[in-house]
Amino acid sequence: MMFHSSFWASAGMIATIVVTSSTGEVLTAAAMKSMGDLDEIRAQSGMKGAIRAVVTCPLFFTGIFFMAAAFFSLLFALNRMNLSLVGPAAASLTLVTNTIAAKFFLKENVDRRRWTAAVLVCVGVYFLAH
Repeated sequence: MMFHSSFWASAGMIATIVVTSSTGEVLTAAAMKSMGDLDEIRAQSGMKGAIRAVVTCPLFFTGIFFMAAAFFSLLFALNRMNLSLVGPAAASLTLVTNTIAAKFFLKENVDRRRWTAAVLVCVGVYFLAH
């Protein structure tokens, strides 16, 4: 049974997916960058050393926690809203928040082409929602 959600409830569910997903992805990326090159770790310490580097990183597991929260938020939203809105809105807005987070939290070089793509995604989500 599909529930009809109000605009604010729908926006809240999509925002929850976007925030938890982006947080998880940024934390996981930060964890992987803090570990260094896993191929080099594996070459020096073997596969056990590479696995140890991952499983002993709290930042990695915090990222996994947020990614799991995003997954269950998506399931909750799909129970109440149409896939044709939730899927594209969550995926595209996550792209936008990931671009912003990559620039400001991970200090990555985000060029003009990526910023343009993020703006165009926002325009597309606007048209999708209206």
